[in-house]
Amino acid sequence: MSRRGLSAVASVLDQAASSATNILVLVLAARLSSASGFADFSMVYVTFSVLLGLNMAYVGQSLVLEKGERLGGLCRSAAGFTAAASAAGGVLLALVGLSLSGATGRAFLALGLVLPLVLLQDGLRYCFSALRAPERALAADALRLVCVVAALAAQPQGASAGRLVLVWGASALPALALGLWLLRPYVRGVRADLRPYLRRGHLGQRFVVEFAVGNGSSQLAVLGLGVFATPLAVGALRGATTLFGPLNVLFNSAAAFGPPVLGRLGGKRAAVRATALLGLVLAAVGAAWAAALYLLPDRWGRELLGDTWAAASALLPATGAQYAVMGLGTCALLTLRVLAPKATLSLQVVFSLLSVGLLLGGYAVFGVAGAAWGLAAGSALKAAAAWWRVAHLRAPAPAPESPPLHAA
Repeated sequence: MSRRGLSAVASVLDQAASSATNILVLVLAARLSSASGFADFSMVYVTFSVLLGLNMAYVGQSLVLEKGERLGGLCRSAAGFTAAASAAGGVLLALVGLSLSGATGRAFLALGLVLPLVLLQDGLRYCFSALRAPERALAADALRLVCVVAALAAQPQGASAGRLVLVWGASALPALALGLWLLRPYVRGVRADLRPYLRRGHLGQRFVVEFAVGNGSSQLAVLGLGVFATPLAVGALRGATTLFGPLNVLFNSAAAFGPPVLGRLGGKRAAVRATALLGLVLAAVGAAWAAALYLLPDRWGRELLGDTWAAASALLPATGAQYAVMGLGTCALLTLRVLAPKATLSLQVVFSLLSVGLLLGGYAVFGVAGAAWGLAAGSALKAAAAWWRVAHLRAPAPAPESPPLHAA
């Protein structure tokens, strides 16, 4: 196999390792916690997911587009900015945790303490991607997966959310140390410059907007349910979406490796035909996965999610429908990324905000099941609008390779 082929395989495996880590963290936390404890853990993990996405958009996605001989310095700067920004964010989260009472406050305090470790460890993936060394990212992320599973599996039944967050965060230390050691040969002798990240017009600012309206808005809406309604709703929704974690690997891989492949197909018709076929395949896989989970015996479901299974399993039809249409939507947005990249931001703004409204409105009328169906309806409308936009493209032009775009 060629060097390029090996790098592609390493990139896919690294994405799989990272996704598997997130899935297993939630599964193990659900098995160890009561329903209310997992709800607290889920609120903290949703907060972390939003911060992780913001760092990925602001630092990671702009870094992987860089080329040339300055990559060592750029990677050192990216790591330095991530460390500084995550430390500042950790202080703010710790203050929030101290201001809240009970188990929820202690869980947010714990997140503030470990945030610099987990964000910097994940951020090194983008340094290795920019350096065309995904096998190094894979080594660090595989170690992260082993350490976090071993650390959480050793915790006692009924462990508090704060304890689980601390253990989860501290288990990133070996992978962080390995990642920094593997990065050292590329950054030795160069200095970090954080000023570009603070300047107006930094490329990451655009990516943050797209993340905020495309992914972060729905995550924050789910988190808002725990603030204004009940934390148990957050636990149920997170439990249901955790079961569909393997599909996120497929969606992210399609979005990450799709643009260069589509760019070589030669024209709108070939690109649309390929992405439409891929969208149908992903939708069918999503529906089949949902059916398999729905038919899963309760005993096995409780082995996966513990006490949260009862609430999460009731949401499987809605979440399965959401992931089926997300497969279609991901491929539509992928098509627009290649043929009309400026068309994606307006779609993300309008239909992501609509999804938030449907989620909150669904919860107000029908409870947590209504919230899940609201998310499904929002994803379906976004997919339909994106494909309508693809069908009405008049003058497609090839676009440069872009970072991954995920349909929410």
